[in-house]
Amino acid sequence: MRVPFYDVPMNIRLHAVLLSLSLYACWPAPAHAWGCEGHEIVALIAESRLTAHAKETVLRILAAGPVDPTLSRYCETTGDPTADASTWADDERRVRPETAPWHFIDVPRGAREADLSKFCPPATSCVVTALAGQLRILRDSSATAEARADALRFVIHFVGDIHQPLHAATNDDLGGNCVPVSWFGHAPKENLGRTADFAPNLHEVWDVEIIERFSEGETAQQIAAELEKRFHARIATWQAQSPNFDAWAWESHELAEKIAYGKLPQPIPIATPQPVTSCSDTAAPKLSEPENLAEPYQSAAVPVVQEQLARAGARLAGLLNSLRP
Repeated sequence: MRVPFYDVPMNIRLHAVLLSLSLYACWPAPAHAWGCEGHEIVALIAESRLTAHAKETVLRILAAGPVDPTLSRYCETTGDPTADASTWADDERRVRPETAPWHFIDVPRGAREADLSKFCPPATSCVVTALAGQLRILRDSSATAEARADALRFVIHFVGDIHQPLHAATNDDLGGNCVPVSWFGHAPKENLGRTADFAPNLHEVWDVEIIERFSEGETAQQIAAELEKRFHARIATWQAQSPNFDAWAWESHELAEKIAYGKLPQPIPIATPQPVTSCSDTAAPKLSEPENLAEPYQSAAVPVVQEQLARAGARLAGLLNSLRP
């Protein structure tokens, strides 16, 4: 009989989490939540909603604590400081692997909202607590310029991460990385030597592929402008709401359950939570039985992705507009 992950003794649970998340940090760059373009879209929507004071404060903080010029950047620079800051955290976690668990919260399918805190181990943190912690540093005028700049870059990034449904859900499958998919005829292959995950996989589809397909070559600036126009009235409402990071994570989790997993052409049963460090440890689909994703899955996912990007941008603007000198 499998034992629910949250009933496993804490020392064993934390060891499993630390091991799995250290592997998680080593996944290839495109597995980052929303990819380059998605994070930039969130930052650009937020930037357009900033007050003059907030925009000046953001630019001043970033300029006072510049990125280490020796840091290897996966995403191309855009020339916009806020957009460029949005992807920094994914590069930084290669230098500081202890920050890898800060990008997500592995809430098992079938979990209850009341149990959310069980899936954020104090020893490693998660996107919910990391976002709150970095926001405190950002708001601390006595913190060093470097600490505040890094905190700002983390906040910009983590608000995007927490709105990616598969960064708030798992099914003993490393957030969908263990679910091989055939994406519009592109057959999956196994990535040997890391976590035995696949490419393409369900997580990658939600990070990158859905956005790339609906963007049809448009820039992040163009997509941000289109989403602002489409969600104009709702963006104002989202921006005005008091921040609730637990609620944001649960909102994403429910979207993962309803759409990311729920719309799969081959339904995947809800697994009994257990520690997973490699895709070879799971009962997730294998290469011989990949999910065949095209239409109508893309059509079901696009509105969710677009709304989550707009919602993240609005909520980020609300956080940044509350900054004081």
